Amino acid sequence: MADRPTVLRKRTLDKDLDKLTHVEDASKYVSRKLIAPGIGMVFLGLAMLFAGVYVLDRPGAGLVIAAAALAAYMAMNIGANDVTNNVGAAVGARAITMGQALIIAAIFEILGATISGGEVVKTISSSIVDAVQIPAGTLGWIMMAALMAAALWINLATWMNAPVSTTHSIVGAVIGAGIGAVGPEPVNWRVMAEITSSWITSPLIGGVIAAGLLYLVKTFIIYREDKISAAKRWVPVLIAMMIGGFTSYMVLQLETAHSFSSLTIVLLGLAAGVLGWLVVAPFVRRQAEGLENRNSSLRVLFRLPLIGSAALLSFAHGANDVSNAVGPLSAIVRVSIGHPLGESVAPPLWVMLIGAFGISVGLLLFGPRLIRLVGEQITKLNPMRAYCVASSTAFTVIVASWLGLPVSTTHIAVGSVFGVGFFREWYTRHSKQRLAYLKRRAEVWVIDEPEDPNTHEVRRRYLVRRSHFMTIIAAWVITVPASGALAAVLYWLMVFLFV
Repeated sequence: MADRPTVLRKRTLDKDLDKLTHVEDASKYVSRKLIAPGIGMVFLGLAMLFAGVYVLDRPGAGLVIAAAALAAYMAMNIGANDVTNNVGAAVGARAITMGQALIIAAIFEILGATISGGEVVKTISSSIVDAVQIPAGTLGWIMMAALMAAALWINLATWMNAPVSTTHSIVGAVIGAGIGAVGPEPVNWRVMAEITSSWITSPLIGGVIAAGLLYLVKTFIIYREDKISAAKRWVPVLIAMMIGGFTSYMVLQLETAHSFSSLTIVLLGLAAGVLGWLVVAPFVRRQAEGLENRNSSLRVLFRLPLIGSAALLSFAHGANDVSNAVGPLSAIVRVSIGHPLGESVAPPLWVMLIGAFGISVGLLLFGPRLIRLVGEQITKLNPMRAYCVASSTAFTVIVASWLGLPVSTTHIAVGSVFGVGFFREWYTRHSKQRLAYLKRRAEVWVIDEPEDPNTHEVRRRYLVRRSHFMTIIAAWVITVPASGALAAVLYWLMVFLFV
């Protein structure tokens, strides 16, 4: 009996220790949730310090430093929401892991933004609203309101798992803040018409190109008797096409590009493509050794072109969509240094770096959720289909960046995914080559097509999930008015509080 109090004390101690363990586990769980926002806050502080180094001794330095923080916040939201389109296809096809995808995207986003991002930044900062018609002080607050509204809207969309267009968000916000400040007169409606038309046509073009690439892959590789031999012949050609197209684009980015004729640029791209083919062809042949003549073997051979297309798309995205974060900041910097507002000038390098690194930080901290949505939940992707999606999106965005058009990478990437899915539906039903191939492969082939097929069964066999299609389209439609209205309200609030 003397030992009973001791036993009770031990049991009580064990219960107390269990409670402490549960508390520790809960605190660890909560702290993990706070790590990403904490790192994000540190990055915002670093962006402010970085901007302060360049503008602290100039008039309006406080506004520029605050705008740098908002631009960094906007860039992180772009990385969390928009960059998923670049590597979602590759992750969905299981060609690369989530960690590898994040590293590739982060590196090439920075390269694309710093090397080729200037043209689209000029459009966002000076062409949507006519800066000449707006007082310098007012223009700064318009861009501040636009940055905050677009960033908040994208943050909400990311939280809701909706891959909205960051380009739509910032363009709508600039227009909304501009109209809220001085009315509709300074809005350059001609430029807006060009941008809007590109928003409509670019996803269609992306979908058509992706479907065309998939048609070539199916025709010349998948539905051939000897798939491996066909892949050894055509996979190096596909990689050479990427290398040649990217080389031509990079030549156009040179300051001396105006001295080159179109023929010269094409020949340089062609030479780079041939060189790439000579390097890649032996590597693909070595990869193909010992592979069985099956579709699953093609996944191995398409891994390299898929990784290359994902990297190329990340570069293209950095070149085009960094403008969504730093375009307004560039305009505010021009106001602070007294640069003539009517001229379109290249943004400072430090401004581009804030956008480039912000996109990468946002991707690394918050990107994986939407990567899974784009890569896995719209339509089923394997490396061949994912290559078609990524390549189509990359080349469409590259051409748009060269023209200075702030197209929506989200629209093009998702349009390409849908293009691949809808093409597969059509091809499965109508391809004579596929039917002949399957007849040759099957020992007994019986076609039993009822005259009145079951409607529910037909819908079940769709290869594109219509629910995601309608959800994404709805998010696209409301983005411009929502961000515009929010920007107008924020502009009035900022002016009331600070001016």
